Amino acid sequence: MHFAIALASLGLLAKARAQQVGTYTTETHPTLNIQKCTTSGGCSTVSGSVVIDANWRWLHSTSGYTNCYTGNTWNDDLCPDPVTCAENCALDGASYSSTYGITSTGTALTLKFVTKSSTTNIGSRLYLLSDESTYKLFQLKNQEFSFDVDVSNLPCGLNGALYMIEMDEDGGTSRFTNNKAGAKYGTGYCDTQCPHDIKFINGEANTLNWTASTSDSNSGTGYYGTCCPELDIWEANKMSAAYTPHSCSIQQQTRCSGTDCGDDSSDERYDGICDKDGCDFNSYRMGNTSFYGEDKIVDTTSKFTVVTQFITDDGTSSGTLSEIRRLYVQDGVVIQNSKTDISGMDDYNSITPEFCTAQKTAFGDTDSFTSKGGFSSISTALENGMVLALSLWDDHAANMLWLDSSYPTTADSSDPGVKRGECSTSSGSPSDVEANYPDSSVTYSNIKYGDIDSTYST
Repeated sequence: MHFAIALASLGLLAKARAQQVGTYTTETHPTLNIQKCTTSGGCSTVSGSVVIDANWRWLHSTSGYTNCYTGNTWNDDLCPDPVTCAENCALDGASYSSTYGITSTGTALTLKFVTKSSTTNIGSRLYLLSDESTYKLFQLKNQEFSFDVDVSNLPCGLNGALYMIEMDEDGGTSRFTNNKAGAKYGTGYCDTQCPHDIKFINGEANTLNWTASTSDSNSGTGYYGTCCPELDIWEANKMSAAYTPHSCSIQQQTRCSGTDCGDDSSDERYDGICDKDGCDFNSYRMGNTSFYGEDKIVDTTSKFTVVTQFITDDGTSSGTLSEIRRLYVQDGVVIQNSKTDISGMDDYNSITPEFCTAQKTAFGDTDSFTSKGGFSSISTALENGMVLALSLWDDHAANMLWLDSSYPTTADSSDPGVKRGECSTSSGSPSDVEANYPDSSVTYSNIKYGDIDSTYST
């Protein structure tokens, strides 16, 4: 799950990833309590809060108000090299509602797409904390995870994503001494796209070979990427949805360079240490075009519950992950996941190693998921513990067509696996959705985890 970040730098604010800590704005994390459930004892509240990713924050000199990063350019005086930049620059607290459009009731988190104050902010990405300076780690083998979601205000081209990544629990402070901010300020991001737009990686500024984006006035790319296993529990708008595990040959946040990053720009997508395609289950792409959407079986005009179950080969938490199941609950009715309707494939309705192999064969896709570790990689990540990310974003790379339209656009839309939703191939441009759908939003609520079949009711 990788997306560009936009906070237009008007006045003193600028978007950036920092490692030192500023003192001009107090960091107050919005409350987001969740529940832990058992089949024998029901559900109990687990206190929690959320923190916005450091890339959205004001980055300024440790001695004053001077921006270390403005628009998509570093301050050469404060950031002559990666280590000096980390020492000179401080990450400050966030005004969650007024600047970023983030509100919480305590159990429901709403993310607004475009928020205008003294700045213009686009989208957001947050992480669940167990305390003020520690991300909550989810160990979900032989467990299930559920949440309610309202995607009725998410048009083509937007993605409300809830996913797990194998970030450091402390945001990287114990491994990287230059990182003084840590999880309290949302540091340490990684995913299987090995993104290069993360401004601080391993406690150092990603200033080497920094290139400003030609399509995003607030973003750019540096020499390094940051990689780790990723489990996309939910990527969706009101038109299409998918859940997707992505594997890696490494098992913690890892800084990459060169071929290891698997960059498309160097034609090395399948040569890196992580699987960028994943093994996705998108009901529309898998042949059932009447399952998910407005006024369909899972009706996106109103809220529903998403349940994901992580089944092991021996039915215990010490077993190996063997299946990722999906079901929905809406208006008190349990809805089993759709089944595949693709020539050459059995009637799968969950993600298994067999499903992944069959899907890649049927669609003629490269099976990088299996070659980078497949289910073994995800099983290990779920045993180690993964951090929960909640986000809303638009897509400067592919206009979200890979989620809700025909993709790649050069392929015949009648070919198996090309059509992923009903959105037009001309939809999803960030300039369009930011101008015409600024009030879009997503709400995640009633997050629960625990024993299989313990987090939902009918």
